[in-house]
Amino acid sequence: MGNPAENKAKGRGVEGNVLVADDVVAMIASLAAGEVEGVEPLGGPITNGVMSKTSSRKLTRGTRVKVSEGRAKVQLALTMGYGVNIPKSCALVQEKVKTAIETMTGLQCGEVGIRIVGVNMKKGR
Repeated sequence: MGNPAENKAKGRGVEGNVLVADDVVAMIASLAAGEVEGVEPLGGPITNGVMSKTSSRKLTRGTRVKVSEGRAKVQLALTMGYGVNIPKSCALVQEKVKTAIETMTGLQCGEVGIRIVGVNMKKGR
């Protein structure tokens, strides 16, 4: 039914099981986090042009996901723009990531932990 070494989210479809790999959940989390102004996932800003030319491994760098019993636990490493209200932005990231994962995968998102690893000093962010 799939590679046992691969972590999976399980759902029941009409024709059989639906399995969502952890890497897919990590990509969803990274994309959702990058939608918040002044927040940049470790993989860098994600645009359609970047997605088509870059491996998913680079785009999800700094994003860890563990799926167990229909629940996802997410850990994100983020860079914030200088002058950004970190607590407010982190709360928004947590909300967006949780909503995106639950809407797109049907999993429950139990925890979204955030670690700030840097500040982007560029103007205009």
